[in-house]
Amino acid sequence: MTEAPSLEHAWQALKPHWFIPPTGEVLQKTPSYSFLRMFLSPFLRPALNAKFVGLHNIPRKGAVILAANHLSHVDPILVIAAARRTTHYLAKDGHFKNGPLRIVMRATGQIETKRDEGGEGALSSAADVLSEGQALGIFPEGTRSKRTEAPFLLSGKTGIARLAASYPEAVIVPIALTGTRNMMKPQDHKFPRLWKRIGLSAGAGITWMQWLEHENGGGMTSEQLLGLSEMEDHEIRSSLAQLYRKFTDQIMSSISALGAP
Repeated sequence: MTEAPSLEHAWQALKPHWFIPPTGEVLQKTPSYSFLRMFLSPFLRPALNAKFVGLHNIPRKGAVILAANHLSHVDPILVIAAARRTTHYLAKDGHFKNGPLRIVMRATGQIETKRDEGGEGALSSAADVLSEGQALGIFPEGTRSKRTEAPFLLSGKTGIARLAASYPEAVIVPIALTGTRNMMKPQDHKFPRLWKRIGLSAGAGITWMQWLEHENGGGMTSEQLLGLSEMEDHEIRSSLAQLYRKFTDQIMSSISALGAP
């Protein structure tokens, strides 16, 4: 009797439809980042009026996506401080035009993305990070929330699901940030008010494959995936789009449940 294919094997049969290739550019070494993390972090974290919860859920090695809500310019700094490992964020090319700021962006491992390349170019740049087994910081909302009243959390963009599906060994960790807008509200505060209470709560991580087969996640079997691979291209794209939407919505629900306002 022929052994039934594994879920991983069946998912690979769909690879032409979900794989996001990296750009091929090697991630720059960031020795200054390591220096800052080693010497600045021990002083910075005690100085902040901050509460960190669930940091054990952030893997110390391997490909990981740190997915957080976005309220303030200090959000990536807070995630980086909590991650305890080099964490790369994608940043608009405009941030790299100013000399001093460019030095800071490069030193902290941030990746320049070209606006004229569009979303696919940004996803390929993100794929560079995951393909090298590194940590990628991402804001699934796609932009900083400008809502003036709670709930501030926006609907997530499916780019996070596409990256998770394309690098199914990567662990996706939902993160809720609180109080960061009070610490540094865009357009109102030029400098962070370090005495303001902030918080970061990291939830349990999950890989795409774990989610795909879970009955409360994708709920897919290897037979269903193999059947899907035999459909017309437009049907495959439609089915994958539904999975991406469901995955993204559940990640956003996890971020909300962790306390994101």
